[in-house]
Amino acid sequence: MDHQTQENIYLSIVIPLYNEEDNVDVLIDTIIQNVLPLKVSYEIILVDDGSSDNTWNKIRQYSAPVKGVKLARNFGHQHALLAGLSESKGDAIISMDGDMQHPPSLIEKLVEKHKEGYLVVNTYRNDAHVASYFKRKTSSMFYKCFSFLTDVSMAPGTSDFRLLDKIVLKELLKLKAQDLFLRGAVEWLGFESVTIPYVAGERFSGVSKYPLSKMLNFAKGSIISFSTKPLAIGVWLGVFTSALAFLEIIYIIYQVLIGETVAGWASTVGIISFLFGVLFIMLGIIGSYLARIHVALQNRPRFIVEEITEKKDV
Repeated sequence: MDHQTQENIYLSIVIPLYNEEDNVDVLIDTIIQNVLPLKVSYEIILVDDGSSDNTWNKIRQYSAPVKGVKLARNFGHQHALLAGLSESKGDAIISMDGDMQHPPSLIEKLVEKHKEGYLVVNTYRNDAHVASYFKRKTSSMFYKCFSFLTDVSMAPGTSDFRLLDKIVLKELLKLKAQDLFLRGAVEWLGFESVTIPYVAGERFSGVSKYPLSKMLNFAKGSIISFSTKPLAIGVWLGVFTSALAFLEIIYIIYQVLIGETVAGWASTVGIISFLFGVLFIMLGIIGSYLARIHVALQNRPRFIVEEITEKKDV
């Protein structure tokens, strides 16, 4: 049965877009070229994450199987991806980026693994030829820190290019974290998975939408969302620095008792500065957790859909 008239959809492909007007046409054409040979019913869900260019008008030009979702403003990549996942109707759902660095040619392998029975099909990115040394190293450091602090093991090279069964998606949508980190959430759910390696493609057009500042905020929010270990580390730092201060006091008292002058004002000031530095770091960590509790209590929606377009072919 044709994908345009079939009621039950097997494959949903969800793609968040932000200022990607020059990528829309080649993205859709390439995806369709790779999906048609699979002979499955499918839909392509493009989520415009508050773009300021012509991305939404590009999306609106397409009819089924393309479905457009326009967010009221820029909510961020993870929230836009969640919006698309929420609209998907397929038995298998593939998420990918819209800049062609996630190769549509891998869709066939993802579907094959799903048909073998895997509920989660992850991908492993080899981007040595397209990403800078700095970006690759910082990404690797983040995943190591995330795995250590959260007890959710994630390998470097993990991305949002994956396939989820509808059973997994149902459980994923139940999670209510404000700081979305879908990669970590999928791992946390614990469903049996398999990983497929791929070579990242060149960006077709435009520039990366993730500068260093966004990457740092994303990393901080992801770790705080999944772990309270930073607070526990703070407790042990407090114990350690308190012990240092206590030893310093004992040393000063001993020097006074034996009639010696207590020297070393510079070292004393240095220790005090160090202790205050640790204190302010811990106050910052506690403040980050309190800020997220404040946001969670407000119960704001994680995204707002302004318009959905799903024109049917005639």
